[in-house]
Amino acid sequence: MSEQALRFFTTPWTIALSAALVLATIAVGLLTWRRSGFATGPGLVELLRVLIASLVAVLLNQPEWVEEYRPEEKPTVCVLHDASRSMDTQDVVATDGGGAAPRTRRAAVAPLTDPAFWNPLRERFEVVIEPVAAAPPGTATDLAAPLAQAAERFTALRAVVLASDGDWNKGRPPLDAAQALRLAQVPVYAVPAGSPTKLPDLDLASLDCPTMGVAGKPVRVPFTVVSSLPTERVVVATLVTSSGERLVKEIRLPPMATVTDWIYWTPPSVGDYTVTLSLPVEPGEILPDNNERTAPIAIRQENLKVLVVESVPRWEYRYLRNALSRDPGVEVSCLLFQPGLSKRGGGTQDYIQRFPAGLDELAPYDVVFLGDVGVGEGQLTEENCRLLKGLVEYQASGLVFMPGWRGEQASLVGTPLEELCPVVIDQARPDGTASEAPRRLVLTEAGRRSLLTKLADGGTENLAVWESLPGGQWYGPVLRAKAGSEVLAVHEDAANEYGRIPLLVTRTFGAGKVLYMATDGAWRWRKGVEDKYHYRFWGQVVRWMAYRRNMARGERISLSFSPEQPQLGQTIALDARVAEVSGEPLVRGEVTARITAPSAAVETVQFAPPGGDGEWGVFAATFMPQEPGTHEIRLTCRETGDTLDASVFVQGSAAESIGKAARPEVLAEIAQVTRGDVVRPDEITELVAALAALPEPPPAVRRLQLWSHPLVAIALVALLGMFWIGRKRQGLV
Repeated sequence: MSEQALRFFTTPWTIALSAALVLATIAVGLLTWRRSGFATGPGLVELLRVLIASLVAVLLNQPEWVEEYRPEEKPTVCVLHDASRSMDTQDVVATDGGGAAPRTRRAAVAPLTDPAFWNPLRERFEVVIEPVAAAPPGTATDLAAPLAQAAERFTALRAVVLASDGDWNKGRPPLDAAQALRLAQVPVYAVPAGSPTKLPDLDLASLDCPTMGVAGKPVRVPFTVVSSLPTERVVVATLVTSSGERLVKEIRLPPMATVTDWIYWTPPSVGDYTVTLSLPVEPGEILPDNNERTAPIAIRQENLKVLVVESVPRWEYRYLRNALSRDPGVEVSCLLFQPGLSKRGGGTQDYIQRFPAGLDELAPYDVVFLGDVGVGEGQLTEENCRLLKGLVEYQASGLVFMPGWRGEQASLVGTPLEELCPVVIDQARPDGTASEAPRRLVLTEAGRRSLLTKLADGGTENLAVWESLPGGQWYGPVLRAKAGSEVLAVHEDAANEYGRIPLLVTRTFGAGKVLYMATDGAWRWRKGVEDKYHYRFWGQVVRWMAYRRNMARGERISLSFSPEQPQLGQTIALDARVAEVSGEPLVRGEVTARITAPSAAVETVQFAPPGGDGEWGVFAATFMPQEPGTHEIRLTCRETGDTLDASVFVQGSAAESIGKAARPEVLAEIAQVTRGDVVRPDEITELVAALAALPEPPPAVRRLQLWSHPLVAIALVALLGMFWIGRKRQGLV
């Protein structure tokens, strides 16, 4: 239904000016006509003059042709209610103080989902009730999309009722959609449900269990507990494995704090295990369902390949070689660049005669120890350095720098290995610094937390062990640690302008890890305890460096991923390393991964060489998990025909967590922006009256501005032309 009318926008000044213009034009026209003896021709010309003046007078009052359209269908009221799992939080307390038990947020807004509740509005409005849902249902709350879609779907939308706890965690900010509703003059009536403060609760926020372990070797299982209890508590965390083992640890939880701790577990044998960590339900805790988490872990019998390169067989080298060769999980190869010898190697099967000549020979090594050797005649070449860098960066192997008193590693400056080194070499002292008395290594804060420096189970006991270890009488040419490196131990008293001299430094380079050991006195740790600490330290170093490389490994294909404990919604980087039948890295190939989620949804990911360079046989890809739980991965290479089955456990919850604080301020902002209102759950009966009092929606108006229309301007110019021609023909010009 539409209405049409011609409307003017006048003021007293425009009316007076228009009248004066027309009257003056009539007076001039009459005077001119009388002078012509009231002839017909001049009379018609003066009549045209008056017509033009009248048209100008009309245009001065801004005439418009207005059409108003009123919709024939009923206005729509859209009722959106939050259907996510967080609405099951039981924290809605009655305001009358009657002492009734708190209701769930879902129950508080349940009357709004009943069609009978809106019957008083049915005669005037079309009421549509819809849940706020996400895909897959219940995993997240998107408030912006439903608000935006309501404005698009309903042409006669009059108001929106939004019942939610305000805890949106997906999509665009809701205020973006609220701005659009404001422009459309659609108010939002917000019904916030839930308490803005968190319930008293203990939440086992994460269980960062590694994906792989070694039989007989301790596995560190970190976890994080979030306490919203008002008082300090001491609780006992219990770790239960699928093999029946039970481990406990007492942790102290300050009020309203987050605490991270860990439990060490030694797997007894090879196999696939699950570990379950649980916390007791504390007095006053309302939500016991988040006190337990479970994670899988694969325990294997490892076979790590280690290469040790040295110049002269100093004591550090001899005891390191013994430690590695006696480790049942390590296969060690040694190479000596001893000056004065025409042949390389030694007298046992552990020795090799030359440095690996190509990628096919070097790629099998998980860790390389680089002793007091450098670049020069009879030692390493620039090509050897390039291969070592690529081995760490692309093949996820580890590299240990172990400088010596000969200062040969100073020649690595300017080679590809300089970029890997986690410290800046002191060129003024390439042969290091000696001291008369032994000096100990002192752990930093990072060193006290690191798995590499764990020589005893407890933190206090471990610190006491390091304080009792014999020190060394020499340290390498270290100036300072590079940015991005992690210093685990420093010299007991030696310092320079950059601080204490770092002696044990680590860093991540590409896919691999690097360690700089700036002392050759670790063999002295055997004093009084034999192999106890020396063997344990180097065994931990080798396994820490080779961990990512051996996450999932077949005969010629392996897979690693980062981060090692991915969270739901976090992008996971996948690295596949593929070798040909001959052992050389696959340069070009088609590598794909078929990823099966816990819900049986399948996603295929295509791998590509990072940076377009396939020299190292590395292929990379990424994917973002949409579900928590175990994701099964089948890695396939078309060229070699190899396949590898692996799994990634994604932490998180399929539904929103119960017990989080509500966010009523989000709903209040939406209502304020759209000029709506906020209605508490115990006042929803007044919502019907507020909607019934809404005025009729303004009609849609279409305006045609005649005073500025091009056709009017053309007509005015045409009349002026006719007036001029008429005066010319009458001889008046």
